[in-house]
Amino acid sequence: MAHRPRTAALHWTRLSDEALLQLRLCDLPVSIDRSALKPHIRRLYAELERRGIRFRPHVWLGEEWFSPDGVPGIAVPFYLAHPRLEKLERRIMRTVEGGNSRWLMRILRHEAGHALDNAYRLRRRRCWREVFGPASRPYPSRYRARPGSRRYVHHLGEWYAQAHPTEDFAETFAVWLKPHSDWRRSYADWPAFEKLQLVEELMRSVRGERAPVRNRERVEPIDANTRTLAQHYRRKLARHHHYRRGLADDMLHKLFSEERAHANTMRASTLLRAHKSALVAAVADELGTPLYSVHQVLRLLIERSEALTLYVRGKRREAARDARATLARITRLYAAGETPHLPL
Repeated sequence: MAHRPRTAALHWTRLSDEALLQLRLCDLPVSIDRSALKPHIRRLYAELERRGIRFRPHVWLGEEWFSPDGVPGIAVPFYLAHPRLEKLERRIMRTVEGGNSRWLMRILRHEAGHALDNAYRLRRRRCWREVFGPASRPYPSRYRARPGSRRYVHHLGEWYAQAHPTEDFAETFAVWLKPHSDWRRSYADWPAFEKLQLVEELMRSVRGERAPVRNRERVEPIDANTRTLAQHYRRKLARHHHYRRGLADDMLHKLFSEERAHANTMRASTLLRAHKSALVAAVADELGTPLYSVHQVLRLLIERSEALTLYVRGKRREAARDARATLARITRLYAAGETPHLPL
């Protein structure tokens, strides 16, 4: 019986991480149409349609999440186009931004806000500038968050709306777009309510209208990117080094464990949620800080614990006690105006 010749190279999904890192981005045989991204993009389009918005941002695979100025489209990171690439991303960066359906849709709605802003040139309108601020303001490499501020909505976490006027708009739009959003009730007594009302008015003004900016430009798509995955991650790690070794993440890793000791080991995020009321009350009383501000810092720690997949180490009572000290320390730093470097 004749034998088939052995294939010279393994299928790319079966390569070791070290071998996979030698591939160029442009040589990755991935696409949005053949990935789990496609139904999520369709879902985004359906949400826009239900709001009467004709605009549909075009989407392409890039190195990172972004919506370029002047381009009514969205770049989605390539690693979301295949589980093997997600696995590599998680190994190297310790998290996958947009790695589950809920998180992915939240980011897509945010980026759609940027794309729609570009498509209809909303930032040029006087009312936009008066409420959100000038889009021409320099974009900071870091920003000081004010956890207790109610002038901004909460969507992606880490008070991202406070980074820049364009991020403020995109976050506000995402809250408005979310199906069954109860923003009228949730933000009724917040100054941020005015921003949501403006988004409502702006969307009413463009409803059914064809966008004036309709270019289909793809900025830095991976099919034209000759960098290897190794080069990509060297650049990414250098850029995010201070984020990955951020204070909150380091403290959470000291407090909890990446290893699950046994099947009944509690997730760190579950422990923090279970003791939420007691932790917030104790730290607020200890520091004389408003309950709302402490709650927002705890929310950040819960989100980071989930993203890092951390578990309780040792006895739960001791872990809860140590969590209180960690929450107090980070809250104190925020109160002093020092923002930990965290992934955005």
